[in-house]
Amino acid sequence: MSRFFRAKRVLPPLALVGVTGGALYYMYRPRNIVGYEGPVVPPPIFGADGTFKLPRFPKIKSRLEQIQELKKSNSGRKEDEYDILVIGAGATGSGVALDAATRGLKVAVVERDDFSSGTSSKSTKLVHGGVRYLEKAVWNLDWAQYELVREALKERTYFLQTAPHLSMWLPIMLPLDKWWKVPYYWAGTKFYDLLAGSEGIESSYFLTRSKAIDAFPMLKQTDLIGALVYYDGAHNDSRMNVSIGMTAALYGATVVNHMEVTNLLKDQNGKLCGATLKDRIPERDGQKTNDFNIKAKCIINCTGPFTDGIRKMDDPDCKEIVAPASGVHIILPGYYSPGKMGLIDPSTSDGRVIFFLPWQGNTIAGTTDEPAQITKDPLPDEKSIQWILNEVSHYLSPDINVRRGDVLAAWSGLRPLVKDPKAKNTESLVRNHLIDVSESGLLTCAGGKWTTYRQMAEECVDHAIKEFGLQPQPVVAPMVSGTENVKDDADLNGTCQTHKVRLIGAHGFSRTLFIHIIQHFGVETEVAKHLTESYGDRAWTVAALCRPTDKRFPARGERISQLYPFVDGEVRYAVRHEYAQTAVDVLARRTRLAFLNAQACLEALPKVIDIMGEELGWNGKRKDIEWKETVKYLESMGLPQPLLSATRKQVEQGKIDFKNLLEYRMYSRHDKPAEEEDQ
Repeated sequence: MSRFFRAKRVLPPLALVGVTGGALYYMYRPRNIVGYEGPVVPPPIFGADGTFKLPRFPKIKSRLEQIQELKKSNSGRKEDEYDILVIGAGATGSGVALDAATRGLKVAVVERDDFSSGTSSKSTKLVHGGVRYLEKAVWNLDWAQYELVREALKERTYFLQTAPHLSMWLPIMLPLDKWWKVPYYWAGTKFYDLLAGSEGIESSYFLTRSKAIDAFPMLKQTDLIGALVYYDGAHNDSRMNVSIGMTAALYGATVVNHMEVTNLLKDQNGKLCGATLKDRIPERDGQKTNDFNIKAKCIINCTGPFTDGIRKMDDPDCKEIVAPASGVHIILPGYYSPGKMGLIDPSTSDGRVIFFLPWQGNTIAGTTDEPAQITKDPLPDEKSIQWILNEVSHYLSPDINVRRGDVLAAWSGLRPLVKDPKAKNTESLVRNHLIDVSESGLLTCAGGKWTTYRQMAEECVDHAIKEFGLQPQPVVAPMVSGTENVKDDADLNGTCQTHKVRLIGAHGFSRTLFIHIIQHFGVETEVAKHLTESYGDRAWTVAALCRPTDKRFPARGERISQLYPFVDGEVRYAVRHEYAQTAVDVLARRTRLAFLNAQACLEALPKVIDIMGEELGWNGKRKDIEWKETVKYLESMGLPQPLLSATRKQVEQGKIDFKNLLEYRMYSRHDKPAEEEDQ
């Protein structure tokens, strides 16, 4: 009996040690972090004969060759007809094209403007499940909302796996000013971790007051008792969009930007069978262009806020389903936030959530949520900008003056909230996304968010296959990595595999690739990091397109703006390999200069126009058009009113009068040092 009682006394401590040890092992076990794996393709090295061979990446058809493919579909031969025509090359449209192409379907995607020219380039740059959505799901016992968060967390991991160069993990701080909030938000972030499961990276954690201030020195210390930190994803949205489109093209999709759908074609039964297209580029060169028809079995409408425009082209009497909401973001200098940590305010003065995040060396803050009218390039309103600045100031130290003049760029993105036209209550908004087929066969996919673009595309293609009797088939994967013996893990057997298909640039990317770029090309460290984190292994090609500088160092890479690491080789790469056709294509979507600093973008514009002019053979008249169109676009990016009338000559000669600008008046320019005043 004595042994029995001794065993009973020993077992509880042993069990406690076991549970504690197990918990510690689970928290600190060695893990392969998604997005931080080594490259699938090792970097090139010097051969035995002393030669260095750059990677040889597969070539994508030129834009003109893609247009010829479009025209061929109207030849009358059944084999030339497209299975799917996608209208709109934002995140969803490009995703649908990639999904269909990797299932062996013949697919074309056309875009009136450029990849990511609308909502897809104007996001908060987060890839997240939504901590706030999870809170609502719990309090409202909303299973559907819970499922949305869980699915989004799964999609978040696919971002890191398929495009590790364009997406990254980002710790986000939640400052706490009341002790009762600690267990409340701790439980919430731990539940978020639990939902992510193996899809997560690090567990959320609590920071004491001193540690929170150390991690985020700009934080207001009044009433601060500590902070919780959780992890979410961040990405470069428009570069992600361009990469999806280019990957679709590499897998055989016909991908054409600046190609407008002017009419939808129907057969004798009233069913859609094609569309009339117009190339919008020749008219910029003063040339006439003829519309042409293409044939397709299925037409998919992925035009975001402009969804109803295509729906009314199909049926003028249809009810509108898009309820657009404007989300304004602003860009502040990088010193407003730490370089590797963001901040969330879950309860602003009017109950909305605001994010405050490091992005591309600057700080992004937003967003608002107001009803809006649908326009091509909506202007950010001053009221929303001031509201964001006011909310930001509440969380920053009082000695930091949050100034209107510090706003380097600002934009308004239209979020396409949608109503189900077939629901009993047609005014209620759809929670996630909507897939609808009209009587004539127009398949519309609208709503959703960036994080779930891939899932939306998968469901959309599934629906198209079922509705139109399309026949997927196995696909022989192209050598996207530039190495014959390296392929994706994806088994392209005719089913959806986009969760495994790596995007262009992903195969040879690693966190140390920039070192190889520096050592071979002699570019600046900041430039090399930017190139590898924007183009992945295609940074080899971009760096090779940079002109030699004739300097000791850097040996290559002339910056188009002295404030940012964007270089001349990117402009040439955008034209030759990414279908860039206008200066805005390069400054807003291939590089992100327009989003980071509107005035710096204006100053870089002459150089970009000249490089593109060399590549595309522009004459003086076309260059003038590019100047005027780009300056007009920069108004929607927050360019100050006095600069909207600036001429190219004024910018090149440095004769712009900055003295009337708010930013100019913010800084001390004439103060003398104190010791000089005392003399």
